[in-house]
Amino acid sequence: MQRILVTGAGGYIGTTLVPMLLERGYTVRAVDRFFFGRDLLANHPRLEIVQEDVRRLAPEHFSGVDAVIDLAAISNDPSGELFQDVTWAVNHRARVRCAEIAKACGVGRYVLPSSCSIYGFQPPEVKVDETAATNPLTTYAKANEQAELGVLPLASDDFTVVVLRQATVYGYSPRMRLDLAINGMAFGAWKTGILPLMRDGSQWRPFVHVRDTASAQIFMLTAPREQVNGQIFNVGSDENNYQLGPLAETVAATVPKDVRIEWYGDADHRSYRVDFSKIEGLGWKAERRAEDGVREICEKLEGGQLDKTAETITLDWYKNLAKWHALIKQVEMYGGIFDIGIDEAARREAAE
Repeated sequence: MQRILVTGAGGYIGTTLVPMLLERGYTVRAVDRFFFGRDLLANHPRLEIVQEDVRRLAPEHFSGVDAVIDLAAISNDPSGELFQDVTWAVNHRARVRCAEIAKACGVGRYVLPSSCSIYGFQPPEVKVDETAATNPLTTYAKANEQAELGVLPLASDDFTVVVLRQATVYGYSPRMRLDLAINGMAFGAWKTGILPLMRDGSQWRPFVHVRDTASAQIFMLTAPREQVNGQIFNVGSDENNYQLGPLAETVAATVPKDVRIEWYGDADHRSYRVDFSKIEGLGWKAERRAEDGVREICEKLEGGQLDKTAETITLDWYKNLAKWHALIKQVEMYGGIFDIGIDEAARREAAE
């Protein structure tokens, strides 16, 4: 029974990955700040919760750990641009440091979920594989690439390092995100009957369901070392390489309401397709397509288990946390706001 350290365990992918690991018999040490709530991970006898910032990980966090899945990151491009210094610190330097400590502590395997966004945008006739030149355009993508470059050289005979470049993720998760393309399309179409789409819809984008990318991470825990060590793998499927126009039509047809696509803006020529044959050659295959993600989101919406809140839009939630922290610092005194700490002398004086 292996113990897996999962950083970012309270995030969009983490809250799907951790239960899947537990279902497969693993023991999980879940590390996160839990910005979106501790209750998103249900208690389990083989689940250990560690509330810690990944920039402060220490050797004791890796005690008894067999493998690390290093998910922790400041997520998405808008957040990366607003919090650039933090994104470099968390998405790049903290991940490299995590891998270095893991290796020093005798952990056997380290999996880094990265992003296909580091390919930037490519000619529409090109399908990029893991050997393609990268072209990261945002802070988020650049920090991911530097994390890859920092951890891959650590690979050795006794420390297996695997990098997974994930396509854009979609589908329902306990820490739900509606700021991802398919998820946002599904919510907007269900809520308003209108699906806004930037012209001209011929742009290609790669996608992967959240449960599929979680399964790829689990797959890499036991994949033969000689086939994966020091390697990069794209995670997704050719069936999930979508042009945005047909994707929008698929979403509109799957939502159980009348939906109208509304075009806006100038034509967006940014486009890239990704080749996923390398990971499929090892025996892993994505099982879901966009329709599956749209259906499960609509079911949650219709059942009242999901709605759009600040927590479902990552950047909005980060902004709220920063605003509330500043306000609390202004009014907090003596360790509290309404209830404040009173020293013993003052307590006796008040009693007299």
